[in-house]
Amino acid sequence: MFETSSEAPATVAVVTEAIKEYVDRLGPIWVEGEISELNERSGSMAFIRLRDPSQDMSLSVMCHKSVIAAAQPLPANARVVIYAKPSWYTKNGSLTLSAREIRQVGVGELLARLEALKNLLAAEGLFDSDSKVRLPLLPKKVGLICGRNTDAEKDVVENAKRRWPSVVFEIREVTVQGAAAVTEVSAALRELEADSDVDVIVITRGGGSFEDLLPFSDEGLVRLAASCLTPIVSAIGHEKDSPLLDLVADFRASTPTDAAKHVVPDIVEEIEMIAGLRERARRKLMNLIDLESSRIAGFRDRPVMKDPHVLITSRAEIILALRERSHRGFGSQLKLAKEELVQIKARVRALSPQATLDRGYSVVQLTTGEIARDAKRLKPGDLLRLRFAKGESNATVTTNSVKE
Repeated sequence: MFETSSEAPATVAVVTEAIKEYVDRLGPIWVEGEISELNERSGSMAFIRLRDPSQDMSLSVMCHKSVIAAAQPLPANARVVIYAKPSWYTKNGSLTLSAREIRQVGVGELLARLEALKNLLAAEGLFDSDSKVRLPLLPKKVGLICGRNTDAEKDVVENAKRRWPSVVFEIREVTVQGAAAVTEVSAALRELEADSDVDVIVITRGGGSFEDLLPFSDEGLVRLAASCLTPIVSAIGHEKDSPLLDLVADFRASTPTDAAKHVVPDIVEEIEMIAGLRERARRKLMNLIDLESSRIAGFRDRPVMKDPHVLITSRAEIILALRERSHRGFGSQLKLAKEELVQIKARVRALSPQATLDRGYSVVQLTTGEIARDAKRLKPGDLLRLRFAKGESNATVTTNSVKE
C-alpha cells in the first residue's frame, strides 16, 4: 500500500500497476457461468464472455483455441466451469480470466442442482397451494410475456380473442432463451406487476431442450414470481416440461393454448350458461306462481269462502250441543243429589228422638233442661217438664217411691 492525498495523488499508472501486482498474486480458480459470447479470432486466441444469469454480471475470459477445442462441442449459452487465473491489463484497466481448462456442466449435475433448489424453495413454502391466487373470471387486461414473434404468442392471443373477442393484452416481447432471458423476463414481470390494470400475467414460450428452458428455473426469477400479487399463469414448453416456474405459478398451463383457455372465459359458453340460468329462473318463477295459484284456488274452494256464515252456524251448533250436554249433566247431578237427600232424611228420621216419641214415649226433663234418667235423684216438689210426641206439659214430683 502507498500513501496518497489530494496534494500528492497517485498516477493512473501507479494505481494500475499496484492492482496488477495484487491480482498477479492470486492463484488460479474454478469459475462457473454461462457462455453468452464466444469469439474465436483469426489468431490462436479466443475470447469468451462468461455470465452469471441470476445476477446479470459477467467476466471477460480469454484462452487458447486449443482449450476451446478440448471442450467441444460448446452449444450456445452452455453452462461451464472454467479453471482460470485472473489477469489485470494495465493498458486499458481491465480484468480478464486466462482460462486453462473448460468443462461443460453435465445435464445430470444440472438436474441435481435443480432438485436441490426445488427442495429448498418447497421447504420455504413457495410451492404451497395455500399461497396460490385464484385467476379472475374476466380480467380487464392480460399481461403476456413471450418471445419475439413466436408461435406461443400467437396461440395465446388468437385463442383468447376467439374465446372472448374484447380481451385486451399488454404484451412484453423478450428473450426467452439464453443468457439474457432471465434479465428480460424478470424486467417484464416487474413492469406488468406494477400495472394496476393487469389482472393476470401469462409467461409463455414454446418447447425446447432442457438447457433452453433453464432460465425458467432460475432462482431469482422463481422468487420474483412468488412475490407477485398478480396471478401468474405459466405456459412453458410442453406438458412434459416442468421448469420451477410452473411450481410457483398460480396456475400451470400445459400449453400456450391451454393458458388462453384459462385466462378468459368462452363467450359462447357464457351466453349458453346465462340462457340456461334465465330458463331455470323462469321455470322456478312459473312453478312458484303455479303453486301460489293452486293455494289461492284451494282457499277459494273452501266452504267458508262459499258461505261465510258457516263459521257462525258451525260454532252455534257446537255451543248448542255443549249446552244440552251441560243441562243433561246438571239434571243428572240434581236427581242423584235429591235421591241421596231422601235417603239421608230417612236415616235421620230413624235416629231422631221424635220417632221414639211417636211410638208413645215421653221425655222427662229437669228445669235445668237435663233429661231425668234416674228416679232416685228426684225429690218431692221438683218441677219437671214432660215432652210428648205432640206438645209439652209440666209436672211436680209428689212422692218418690222407687221399686227395686
